[in-house]
Amino acid sequence: MENYFDITMTDDQLRTISSIGLAHMGDAVFEILVRTWLCAHGKATGKGLHQATIALVRAESQAEMAGRILPLLTEEEAAVFRRGRNAQVHSVPPHASRAQYGEATALEALFGWLWLRGRKDRINELFCVMMEE
Repeated sequence: MENYFDITMTDDQLRTISSIGLAHMGDAVFEILVRTWLCAHGKATGKGLHQATIALVRAESQAEMAGRILPLLTEEEAAVFRRGRNAQVHSVPPHASRAQYGEATALEALFGWLWLRGRKDRINELFCVMMEE
């Protein structure tokens, strides 16, 4: 039986997943991290948790935070980030620019790729840099 909480895919398996597929996975990973961070830091309680989560996971915030980690990415990670940024998305939310949405998609693709590679340590390292105040 596969353990989907602790999955490690091969490079060949990862190459078969589209950038949108990686971003889909990374979106969930990023949201879990944000929710955990908010709870652990007591940043919001009750009804405010949902609003605080939305504020951090929306494309504009993700794009801004992605800029903090770009200099830290390995060549391989930067290639995945670029691949995600160049993904063909068909709709952009009205509150974000196309550039912001591309950066957010790239960040999510990177987090999805790292998750599926089993690199939770690297995700955490990058997330901590992103959340520094």
